[in-house]
Amino acid sequence: MTQADNQLIDPDGRNIHYLRVSVTDRCNYRCTYCMPEDGVDHTARADVLSFEEITALVSAFAGLGVRRVRLTGGEPTVRKDLVTLAGMLAALPGIEDLALSTNGHRLAELAAPLRAAGVTRLNVSLDSLRPERFAKITRRGQVADVLAGLAAAKAVGFASIKLNAVAIKGFNDDEVAALCTFAWQHGFVPRFIEQMPMMEGALFVPGQLMSAADVRAALLADFPGAALVPEPEARLGAGPARYWRLEGGNHDGICRLGLITPITEHFCDTCNRVRLSSSGSLHTCLAHDNAVDLRRALHDGGSAAVQAAILAALALKPPSHLFTLGAKGGPRKSMVQIGG
Repeated sequence: MTQADNQLIDPDGRNIHYLRVSVTDRCNYRCTYCMPEDGVDHTARADVLSFEEITALVSAFAGLGVRRVRLTGGEPTVRKDLVTLAGMLAALPGIEDLALSTNGHRLAELAAPLRAAGVTRLNVSLDSLRPERFAKITRRGQVADVLAGLAAAKAVGFASIKLNAVAIKGFNDDEVAALCTFAWQHGFVPRFIEQMPMMEGALFVPGQLMSAADVRAALLADFPGAALVPEPEARLGAGPARYWRLEGGNHDGICRLGLITPITEHFCDTCNRVRLSSSGSLHTCLAHDNAVDLRRALHDGGSAAVQAAILAALALKPPSHLFTLGAKGGPRKSMVQIGG
């Protein structure tokens, strides 16, 4: 199927070819910007999609034109036998790219089997390189575990490894250059994400938003004489990040970084993705709570019913989110429940 054959075109003419699949809403971390310290209400285990259900639903999406799939959580590596699921999805006709987002905690043991199963690209969360700060941010994690996982992933040859940091003032804003330098030294691509007011802004602290402009300024302050040049559109990835290249100044090699900017530099006009929750709900926009139950459609009418439900949901995909600088317009759901 060519892009012209893709049936997933929303009312604003956006071509939807990217599916994010949450395999669990559970996580082994409690990151301060993502989840309250006492956690959130989780989906009952009986309501979590089986591997066979996930595969059937992804196959239905593939039949409509989806070509890229990313496994998310919560934290996907806490799902038992994740490698088996990865192999099932990688084998589906039409799926050309299978990626994984992870906090990296279990990556040292899982990198090789995931790569062998067909996962080609990784996004790994790394909000700080400082052990004490990392432990404070995650409430449970150790940065040494993530660094070991990154080393293992690099060794087995993933096509792409990106490092994601949620950028927050007074939190990790003094590590922009350090995170970039670490990434570039190891052949990774650093990316900085503006915090989003999920859970109706419950975890969003006014004044702590670090905008894309703030990130760029912080980086250039540590590289005197350098400039940040926007990458051509042809170099953009499948996701929402816009990429920049650091040129000039005192640095070596190819230095790219990505910025994911839902608050200050909207990218809704280029949205190419939808999300499937761990219980089978289709979310056409991260920032809206409306969803369609694809699990019920699957059991009631099989693939044809699923595809009809997908098309009906896509016809109502909103043109944009409603996030504001004042932390208004966020959905009731938490990030851990939908995987970002």
